[in-house]
Amino acid sequence: MKKLFNLKERMPDDMIDGFVAAYPSVVQRGENRRVVRRVQLRTKQDKVAILIGNGSGHEPIAMGFVGRGLLDANVVGDVFAAPSPDLILEGIEEVTGDAGAVLLISRHEGDVINGNAAALLAQDDGLNVQPLLMYDDISSAPKDQEHERRGAAGTMFMYKVLGAAAENNMPLDELIALGESVRSKIRTLGAAVAPGVSPLTGELMFSLPEDEVFIGMGVHGEPGVSRRKVEPVNELVRYMVGELLDERPISAGTTTVILINGAGGTTMMELLTVYGEVSRLLTEKNIPTTSAMVGSFSTTQEMAGFSISLFTPTPDMLEFWQAEHEAPNFPKIFPTAAEL
Repeated sequence: MKKLFNLKERMPDDMIDGFVAAYPSVVQRGENRRVVRRVQLRTKQDKVAILIGNGSGHEPIAMGFVGRGLLDANVVGDVFAAPSPDLILEGIEEVTGDAGAVLLISRHEGDVINGNAAALLAQDDGLNVQPLLMYDDISSAPKDQEHERRGAAGTMFMYKVLGAAAENNMPLDELIALGESVRSKIRTLGAAVAPGVSPLTGELMFSLPEDEVFIGMGVHGEPGVSRRKVEPVNELVRYMVGELLDERPISAGTTTVILINGAGGTTMMELLTVYGEVSRLLTEKNIPTTSAMVGSFSTTQEMAGFSISLFTPTPDMLEFWQAEHEAPNFPKIFPTAAEL
């Protein structure tokens, strides 16, 4: 498959060039060109910084989430590769003030190793930086080993809730506790329909027969846990929602947020169809839903597929989820009519 680039080794840098040129009132490059930060920073005054380092190739996450009410900075690695500890440290130093910082780490091996190392380096330099692991993919580890699970699209609940809470001057220790609580209320399961093409090799990232769907495929093409024959979407969604509710039951009357994330090559027609099926199944169980998020946000190039994330927020978490923000690629979150 054809890819649009100048030089392979410059793909992340050219992407950042375009991003900061498109949204100059919101974002700018840091002192290191791989650091994307807010133009207007309060973190050197009284606000805890929220930032993350991650590999490129999954946009708009996380670069597109830099802005008021979300991330203060994103440290951008090479394609599908975590940034180095030294690079993450540069991002931490640029945005962290006396209030400290939360370094979000989506649980993938390279991200965890490099992120934790960067946090230790920052602490050695006298900065109050606390790492916070994000994980939600139920297919990647058993129920009693949640801390071993991968970070998937459901981590976007943590970005948004913590970003809004920090904007409201929540202190560092409370933000870490809030993040851990949000994490415990999120579960995600994905399905891959067709592979994407690696921009580095030009090769398909995995193979999949035309009549099969992978359940649990990871964002880098990590193997899924099972395969199913292609079937009507309502049957596939019923199976996936059943797995999510078996993993973490949701009682009738519990307000729930549905996030449908496209892997990059799935149309809005398909994603909205999936949302409709998930919503209908929860309604049948008397589980009220609110403030949905539907679109392609955590992607793997043009991989076709989607994930379903369910989040059961407390009232305070829901308020943070719905709060206004100014990040270029994070959607506006709408409450239900009953909440207006």
